[in-house]
Amino acid sequence: MQKPAEGTGVAIRKRSKMPGVMITQYVKELPPGKTTPDFTGKPIALTIQEGKLAIFKAVVNGDPAPEVTWGRNKEQLSDSDKYITRFDEKNHIYILEIPNVSSEQADTYKCLAINPFGKAVCTATLNVIEAPKNDPEEFRKMLKKTVVKKKQKPCKEGEMDPRLWEVLLSANKIDYEHICLQYGVTDFRWMLKKLNQMKMEREAEQSKYVEKIHSMNQIEVKTGGTAEFELDMKLKDPSSKIYLFKDGEMLDYGDGTDDSKKHNMQRFGETYLFSIKDLGPEDAGLFQVDVEDANMFSTALNLPDVEFDSLLKDTTVVQGQDAMFKCALSGPVPKITWCANDASVEHGDKYDITVSENKQVHKLSVKNCKPEDKGVYSAIVGLQSSHGNLVVSEDPNAGGKGDDVDEQARRLAEEQVRLQRENDEAERRAQAEKEAARRRAQAEQDEAERRAQVESDDAAWRTAQAEKDKVARRAQAEQDEAERRAQAERDEAVRRTDQAEKDEVARRAQAEQDEAERRAQSERDEAARRTKDERDEETRRRAQAERDEAARRAQEERDEETRRRAQAERDEAARRAQEERDEETRRRAQAERDEAARRAKDERDEETRRRAQAESDEAARRAQEERDEETRRRAQAKSDKAARRAQEEQEEAARKAAMAEENLADRIGKEDKGNGSDVNVSDGESDKKRKRRPRAGELVPDIITDPGVHFLSGLSNTTANVGESAELSCKLSSENSAGMWYKDGKKLESKDGITVVKDGAHHKLIIRICQDKDSGTYKFEAEGHPPRIDTKALDKFSEPVIVKAGENVSFKVQFSGKDPIKIQWFQEDEELQEGHGVKIEKSSTHSRLHLSNCQRRDMGAIKIKIRNEFDSVEATSKLIVLDKPMAPQGPLEIIESSLTAIEFKWKPPKDDGGCQVTEYNLERQQLGRNTWTKIGDIPGQSSYRDTDIDRGRKYCYRIRAKNSEGLSNVLTTEDIAAGSLALPGIPAPPKIISAYKDCINLTWLPPSNTRGGSIIGYNVEKRKKGSNFWSQVNPKVEPIRDKTFSVKDIIEGAEYEFRVSAMNTCGPGEPSVPSECVFARDPKTPPGKVKDLKLTASSYTTLLSLSWTKPTEVKSVQDEAKGYFLEIRSTEQLEWSRCNTNAVIQTSFTVVGLKSMATYWVRVTATNEGGEGLPQALDNYITAMPPPVKPKFTDSKMKNYIVVKAGYIARVSVSFKASPFPDITWLKDGFPVAKHVTITNLEKSSQLFIHTSELSDTGIYMVTVKNVVGQDTFTIEIRVTDDPRPPGPVELEQNVQGTVTVTWAPSPDETRDDHLHYMVMKRDSIKQTWRTVVDRLFNNKFTVVNILPGREYNFRVFAKNDISISEPSVSPVWGTTKKREKFTCDLPVSKTLDFQTPPKFIVPLKLHVAPPGCECYMSCAVGGNPNPHVTWYRNNVSLNTNPNYYITNVCGVCSMLILRVGPKDMGEYKVVADSPLGRVECSTQLTVIAE
Repeated sequence: MQKPAEGTGVAIRKRSKMPGVMITQYVKELPPGKTTPDFTGKPIALTIQEGKLAIFKAVVNGDPAPEVTWGRNKEQLSDSDKYITRFDEKNHIYILEIPNVSSEQADTYKCLAINPFGKAVCTATLNVIEAPKNDPEEFRKMLKKTVVKKKQKPCKEGEMDPRLWEVLLSANKIDYEHICLQYGVTDFRWMLKKLNQMKMEREAEQSKYVEKIHSMNQIEVKTGGTAEFELDMKLKDPSSKIYLFKDGEMLDYGDGTDDSKKHNMQRFGETYLFSIKDLGPEDAGLFQVDVEDANMFSTALNLPDVEFDSLLKDTTVVQGQDAMFKCALSGPVPKITWCANDASVEHGDKYDITVSENKQVHKLSVKNCKPEDKGVYSAIVGLQSSHGNLVVSEDPNAGGKGDDVDEQARRLAEEQVRLQRENDEAERRAQAEKEAARRRAQAEQDEAERRAQVESDDAAWRTAQAEKDKVARRAQAEQDEAERRAQAERDEAVRRTDQAEKDEVARRAQAEQDEAERRAQSERDEAARRTKDERDEETRRRAQAERDEAARRAQEERDEETRRRAQAERDEAARRAQEERDEETRRRAQAERDEAARRAKDERDEETRRRAQAESDEAARRAQEERDEETRRRAQAKSDKAARRAQEEQEEAARKAAMAEENLADRIGKEDKGNGSDVNVSDGESDKKRKRRPRAGELVPDIITDPGVHFLSGLSNTTANVGESAELSCKLSSENSAGMWYKDGKKLESKDGITVVKDGAHHKLIIRICQDKDSGTYKFEAEGHPPRIDTKALDKFSEPVIVKAGENVSFKVQFSGKDPIKIQWFQEDEELQEGHGVKIEKSSTHSRLHLSNCQRRDMGAIKIKIRNEFDSVEATSKLIVLDKPMAPQGPLEIIESSLTAIEFKWKPPKDDGGCQVTEYNLERQQLGRNTWTKIGDIPGQSSYRDTDIDRGRKYCYRIRAKNSEGLSNVLTTEDIAAGSLALPGIPAPPKIISAYKDCINLTWLPPSNTRGGSIIGYNVEKRKKGSNFWSQVNPKVEPIRDKTFSVKDIIEGAEYEFRVSAMNTCGPGEPSVPSECVFARDPKTPPGKVKDLKLTASSYTTLLSLSWTKPTEVKSVQDEAKGYFLEIRSTEQLEWSRCNTNAVIQTSFTVVGLKSMATYWVRVTATNEGGEGLPQALDNYITAMPPPVKPKFTDSKMKNYIVVKAGYIARVSVSFKASPFPDITWLKDGFPVAKHVTITNLEKSSQLFIHTSELSDTGIYMVTVKNVVGQDTFTIEIRVTDDPRPPGPVELEQNVQGTVTVTWAPSPDETRDDHLHYMVMKRDSIKQTWRTVVDRLFNNKFTVVNILPGREYNFRVFAKNDISISEPSVSPVWGTTKKREKFTCDLPVSKTLDFQTPPKFIVPLKLHVAPPGCECYMSCAVGGNPNPHVTWYRNNVSLNTNPNYYITNVCGVCSMLILRVGPKDMGEYKVVADSPLGRVECSTQLTVIAE
């Protein structure tokens, strides 16, 4: 391993760009070009199942190359069989492999990279999931382990999704179930232990950076298309970095002030709120919050792709009742988000949230509704949402008012809620009863099995022990008797003198003793066998009885559940019917109320119209009378004046002219005076009466209490098409009040196509023909005293206000108007409220807005809105806040990175602080140094060219923007390498613009990658086709500046190809791909028309063998053709379509994809380098059809006989060829096929299909294919049959010695199946094998020969048909006796062997360590003859009679099972095996580990 630099004594800790990697530097300053180790790819945490292969991978860099080692926390990785390390040289990846992972290897693994200048360390966690067990065990043991296996079922499919662990670590326990359901885990209880251990490990990592973390809320989708999650944590170091990851990728987030940021984090004290804007399907995934390298919180955003099948509906309830919102989804979703007025709600005392069993119907019940509960309720799932309004009306009985309809609706709503609650409660009770019954049945079944097992074991043991003692006593008695007889015989033999007789007696005694022992052993074995059979039979019988009883109880519970479900469905149907009736009653009542309201409105409108018409007629009549009276009066005055003048002229000469004239003047003057006085008085009285306003009281109170004129209905936005009419209308509270119309602040009158109408309290503005100029904002102002702002104050307020960041500002507006007046201040259309730096002063004559500590986010439009009962007025100002600019934006754009210069560009700041950015301040740092060199300020352009560089070095730059308010924050660039030897990339292949015999013109595109340097020119090379030698066209010292070039050094008629290479300051780069080949010759002329175009054959979809002859070549007129294009056009269309995109060289072509029997025009066009010639078409159109062909079946392998089993599918397919398409007929036995038979005809085949065949479908089927040319017929026999039933009883009879005649009753299927036949088999007592005697026998009798005496024979008869064979009919046993002579044999004397051995443990007990609550299985193997008696002890206390331990001994394999291990089971366990020949012991220890 590499060692650090000696003598430094330095250990500088650095943070890597890769999260979770810690770097330690051993020197103060790194030598030029040297770096400490670092990870560019670190190993990831794994969660894997036992027995699988675990792989950690890491990618490391550093100069010099570091040495990489692996380790773990608990032990060293010294075992090369368990831990395999290797290096992938191709991909430069360091790999640690752990084959056959076990639970002991779960740990935190470390990867260390070390070189002389430092080391880098990163860690990864390995979590191991226990593999499911499948050990074969005996039946009773498997029954007792059933519950444990259920826990392990979710693990059977292998490795789990690691994201599930991450989400569960940050979730509340109440959310475990629905989170696991989202990942397909139905039982999560087995995961709790591992989850607690992982939580402890994560809390240990979190404690490094936070003091506490709590209130972690999972991510939720809000109504505004956003998602949010939050957590509370107190950091130990406030400067610690907080990272946000999505599916392992780091996200760039903002602070909430920038609307363009999709991900944001806002901090409020110790609360961190993360939000995601503009949700889309791509936002689904696992979000994680890390502080430095420790994970704090994980949450999964799931956006299920479902739609709303039924939306939320508006609901109206009476105060105190419950409201129900219901929606249905297109797919199952365990949980959705419910919101009330954009605030999420949860299940509790106020809200009841329920989900159907199929997870598609979701309900929200709002209990005991109050007025504050009204509003908009929303259901959110994925990106979809549905909204419904809740209206809470007051109880009409509370005030003693209300009609019958409302009362009935209230009662119906209460009844509906009550029925819903009862149904929900019934469903919950039924589910609880069902679950309780299932648990009871399971418990009873387990208890019954346990009792049966214990009883059977006790009974079997007692019976076996009794039998064993009985057999032992009998054997001992017989042995004693034999020994006594043998002793007597030996004594008798001693008294005899003949030694031979003594030997004979001893031999006989020994033989009798052996025989006695043999009989005793046989009796013991027989007793043991009988005991085992009786025990097994008793156990089976009891288990069967208990299973039958459990099945009966389960059936009764299912029947009861079915009855309850049926009753619930009937109740549900009744409830729905009642709801429909209630809904119908409500709709009718609503319709009647709407109809009554409509009639009342029509009557009021008609009355108003009549009154308006009457007043209009009266006003017109009065105006006409006044005009007539005025005309009459003027005419009378003129007539009187003329008469007076005439009278004066006539009496001028008279003597009494003066007196008469005076008298006449006096009389006329009096009359005129009297008439004028009457008119003025009359008019005055009329005007006074018309303008007088009746009063009910005194003058002053009437003025004070008059509410004034107000709007009953206001204006609404109107859209009209150009040239159409438009109408704007409003209604005031007084019919006598007038008003004025305004457009964009200008007063309107009735002229130029605009009509102003006053109809009582209705005021209308009618535009007869709308034009573009008529669009705008229209306003109607009624009589009264609306608020007004002084013009000078308005002009002053409208001027923009400019302040610096952190300063205070105030806005003041003076106004006048009638009280009461409402004043509102707005900032960017958002109403301002007092608090958080906002203060508002209000009075009857002015209002003032104070804003303290202004920031850039406060700038924008400041608007005041003043409103009273007559009108409203608005004024707008603008607030401009000046501040330092934001940091310049990345990423950098590298313009040049060459040997002599580095040039790059950046983006200006997103916010310039309200002032123009005048300069940028730059600093530079060379990689490997700690100091920054100031470059200085550059003008306001966002680019810089640095020429003071060293070749091969890397530089980092810091950029600040500067305006009149100061410097911005820093933009730090990534490392930029000064150009080493970086040649330009490969340009695109050159293209041929034109070609002549002495010149070829080329053009090309520049390379996409300049490798950091600018292009200074290009080199062009050429070569002849077939040659490998390239020659440069342009001089080597004169690169081509443009991207076009004319090559003139060519030979006429030769074929050339060209390539181009780019050149920068480092030299020329790689050449491009060669261009297309081109001849050095003048352009050619297009060819002429093709000749002899003809069609030889065709089919329904193709035109075959379409051929032609090359056009004639005429020099300088039409050159040789190099290819051909074929075009077709349907007779129903006018446009030609080309069949081949590239010209074909052959003079023939096949057109495919035509419409059968359609007609087409065809033409061919010749082409060459000079272009396309004139097309040549056929004289007549052609039809897409083949020549006539007589029908003929083409499949030579078609079967003419098939057998089908009844109830199965029958299918017959035939292939044929025919033209034109023939008529196809299928017949069965000469008649049309039945209706259930399906016939499918295709172009070249036909199929007969019977989905479920019956016996009646048997017959001969014939298919005929016929067209105008001829016909062909094919016949096939289909036989439908079933499995035959067996024959009747079999009888045997011997008519001739050595033979047996077998007869039997026929099978019931013989009459309906003429292919039914029989097969006879026999078996004798010697060979014991069945042999076929005869097959395909069509009668019911057969004589079997070669029957030998002394043997027993059995016969079987089978019924057979075309598809199967029946069950056999068995005959009685046939046998003959044979006399045998007596056979004697002298057996040799056998020597007795002693097979007895003392007890011995073949396989001893092993040490056991088990967690509490789990099973513990101990086993050992013991041998000996006779079989030893085995006893189990715990702490020297016998366990053989303890029912808590399940002990077995099968063929010397002794085992003990403890179902649930607890601390009380700890101790020493011992097995003692004893027999008459000895005693042995074996012991072990059981340790129970704490959780």
